[in-house]
Amino acid sequence: MILVVSYADEDHTVSVIDRLTRAGHEVALVDLAEFPSSAGVLLAHAPGEPTAYRFETPRGTLDLTRVGAVWWRRIRPFGVDHSITGSRERSFALSETEEAVLGMLESLPATWVNPQRNDQAAHHKPYQWAIAREVGLTVPRTLVTNQPGPARDFIRHVGVGKVVYKAFLAIAEAWRETRIVHQEDLARLDDVRYAPVIFQEYIHGVDLRVTVVGEHVLAAEIDATSTSYPADMRMVVGDAPVRPVDLPVSLADALRALVGRLGLVYGAIDLRRTPEGDHYFLEINPAGLWRFIEDRIDLPISDAVASTLVRLDDEAQAGDRGIVGAGLQARSR
Repeated sequence: MILVVSYADEDHTVSVIDRLTRAGHEVALVDLAEFPSSAGVLLAHAPGEPTAYRFETPRGTLDLTRVGAVWWRRIRPFGVDHSITGSRERSFALSETEEAVLGMLESLPATWVNPQRNDQAAHHKPYQWAIAREVGLTVPRTLVTNQPGPARDFIRHVGVGKVVYKAFLAIAEAWRETRIVHQEDLARLDDVRYAPVIFQEYIHGVDLRVTVVGEHVLAAEIDATSTSYPADMRMVVGDAPVRPVDLPVSLADALRALVGRLGLVYGAIDLRRTPEGDHYFLEINPAGLWRFIEDRIDLPISDAVASTLVRLDDEAQAGDRGIVGAGLQARSR
């Protein structure tokens, strides 16, 4: 059985589950937001007997010992029953639920896409940049600081209008697009003392969104250079031409190496390609979106995710979990 940890109205989840079920594969969806308010857990140890791991969800009972592959897609926070109103009591219920649910999932001898611990670590950009450089990728000149002095020195050295600043995370509650540092921004540099900021050399060129799924490397060019906001293609992706693109073999190999070194199976990678043909690594998102590309061009990313899950589930049934993300051993990397 393939276990999907996500929620029912997440469109990427729907796309892949639809492919899996139409092909006759057994798929179970687990939404963490249902625990513990509307879903139950059961773990039972007994001498001389196999351990029982079960979830009772609104969609039925799940025998987790049958899971061969887990897709850790996009999760929602655990949901405590509304009758628990005290903050301390709610915090306790949440921490106990996290220990039980995640502990049971971590115990499964299944292959993960992506291993949860590796997925969490790989979201940290400083870690990404370090591994990217180790596998031979080029990272733009970058400064992370909450000190105004070094920030001013970096901008002075690289040049006003040639530096962007951006946030570590893009969240709906505090959205921050990538912005170019202009002369008027210099007067506000003291504000960086409130939280670290990413300053990075602005690379002129076209964006590449490269989705790596196992051995699949699927690349799209997103040309925002003629749009109203070339500094951040996310702001104008609907106006930017998109087309499939072939990567140099050495670059594709380096991206596979990056994903492997991070202990991932899936990663959505953002690059910039200069007019001279140089490629710069910007970031990797272990749970990145792809439908905004797949819906516009013939790039079968959903098929690649589905086929990878099937392969890993088949390997688990055959008793060979392979070398990628197998159980606790891979998640400890």
